[in-house]
Amino acid sequence: MRNNEKRLGMSQGQSLPEDATAATQTTEQPQSQGLSFVVPTEFVELPSQGKFYPGGHPLCNEEVVEIKYMTAKEEDILTSTSLLRRGLAVERLLGNLLVNKSIDTESLLAGDRNAILVAARISGYGKVYETKVACPSCGESSVHVFDLENSKMSHNCFDREFLKEKEIELENNIFYVTLPKTKARVGLRMLTGRDEIFLMRARKKKKANDTETTVTDQLGNIIISLNKDTDSWSIRRFIDTMPISDSKYVRNLYQQLVPNLDLTQSFGCFNCGYLDDMEVPFNTEFFWPNQ
Repeated sequence: MRNNEKRLGMSQGQSLPEDATAATQTTEQPQSQGLSFVVPTEFVELPSQGKFYPGGHPLCNEEVVEIKYMTAKEEDILTSTSLLRRGLAVERLLGNLLVNKSIDTESLLAGDRNAILVAARISGYGKVYETKVACPSCGESSVHVFDLENSKMSHNCFDREFLKEKEIELENNIFYVTLPKTKARVGLRMLTGRDEIFLMRARKKKKANDTETTVTDQLGNIIISLNKDTDSWSIRRFIDTMPISDSKYVRNLYQQLVPNLDLTQSFGCFNCGYLDDMEVPFNTEFFWPNQ
């Protein structure tokens, strides 16, 4: 991320009010001029490097995207009861932040969306993220402090050695993988914001006594071909009968492949002494810190 500095303040070329005694004044009193402020912006590095967007997309092959700093207007969005209730606050926030308004926020790749949101959070509230987390070992909840600037890009999708080791072929932005148990050859695609919204709404529609289908729904969005067959009904039937070992393999491999912002940081539990790396949780305190 690179800051685009010196963009706050009086716009270039703006003249100060002329002296009241100037002979060229045609009015009896000088006209006041309001200050013109430009919201500062920054360039956010995209984990995808723009490589997985279709031709014609504004971010196709673009390595960075320009966003503006959060202002009071964005805070209005984040505190809007109506937007929060409908699950639209983050989407509306993204739309406001992007300088290029031709970018459809729902078309953004999931990892790129994360990078933009983290950059916006840092510029708005700072790099320190304090939140409660539960220890994976004993379950004890405690306040943990994360440094949002302590991150790195994760994109094994560009690592030729990784792709060769996993026997992954990349063709037209689709990753073709052989499953270890069934030996089926499946094509995997990158999820977008539109996919994440669909999965979120699908979860919300589930009733208390409905069978949870989070895993199969996610696989149904990631897998788009089966042995070169793209028939959605055949793919869904295969997913429903997929051995757990193949299911876990796809989901784990996808997490390693997808270009994203890696926010994994060390965690220590004061209660039981458990030590391990933990991914920064994106919970309600991320954009709504107690301050």
